[in-house]
Amino acid sequence: MINQFKTLNPINLLLLFAYTFFMRISILIHPPERLNFEFLEPYTKFLIQIPIGDNFSVTTNILIAGILVYIQAILFNRIVNNHTLLTKPSFLPALLYITAASLFGPFLILSPVLLCNFMLILVMDKLLKIGKSPNAIMLMFDIGIFIAVGTLMYFPFVMMLLLIWLSLLLYRSFNWREWVSGLIGFLSVIFFLAVFYYWNDNLGMFYKIWLPLKNKFPSMFKIMYNDYLVLVPVGIIMVLATLQLRENFFRSFISTRKAFQMLFFMFLIAVLSVYTKPNFKLYHFLLCVPPGAVLLAYYFSNATKRWFYESLFFILVVTIQFFLFV
Repeated sequence: MINQFKTLNPINLLLLFAYTFFMRISILIHPPERLNFEFLEPYTKFLIQIPIGDNFSVTTNILIAGILVYIQAILFNRIVNNHTLLTKPSFLPALLYITAASLFGPFLILSPVLLCNFMLILVMDKLLKIGKSPNAIMLMFDIGIFIAVGTLMYFPFVMMLLLIWLSLLLYRSFNWREWVSGLIGFLSVIFFLAVFYYWNDNLGMFYKIWLPLKNKFPSMFKIMYNDYLVLVPVGIIMVLATLQLRENFFRSFISTRKAFQMLFFMFLIAVLSVYTKPNFKLYHFLLCVPPGAVLLAYYFSNATKRWFYESLFFILVVTIQFFLFV
């Protein structure tokens, strides 16, 4: 299967679409009785009223989520290929994106994080361009706007502001205009939210929006280890990919090296931003899918022993399906 997606054969678009819903067989066969979908934070619903949460049936919810993941995977695949993050263009990034976005049951339904991933993919594309651009001010401004829009849907996304400055440290010499432009882009969207709260005499509520940033990082997590055994094959592939990346690191283009460092920071921020949601849900970790899928695709793109990498991918898919059904 991996070999099939190592090429840019157009038939792979149809295969990816079928694969997207194959990975959702378990929830389509045994759908939950009810799904509540809210794609805006409470502080945004005060500004925008879109009553769609109760208008979707469970099956419609699952099907739309699958279509959105497929669209994201194609967009993500194009970005990875355009920036030559892998040895050659292929459909492997899309394949691994869909696989990673199917790891857990909560990943398979509509959620604010699923919609936020559109913003995250666009942010990734813009950040990969800043090393090639003579002036990154407008790129930073656009990224700030994307992060603000994502924050309106899911508050922890605000932590991606840190990624702007970390990426500038990686890619460019210091220019205070570039450092400030991303923040201005973010604030230009948040300003309209603040004005709306002010007009409605609720400025105190606007202040409370940002209180989660003062949360302490939890010292203890209650983890049901059996629920996360599906991550074992994922972890093995990521370790193999890291070893492979380390071996090729200094033989790669400088832009590729910096890209993987930036993606590491993106993955780290996505994980750590969980502290801003005390009652977080597992779908929070969908934010880890774009940077994680690049690393997974990197391994399969560079692996040479076909029997081994095909078997490893087969084990990964079977493990995901087993735990989704169980």
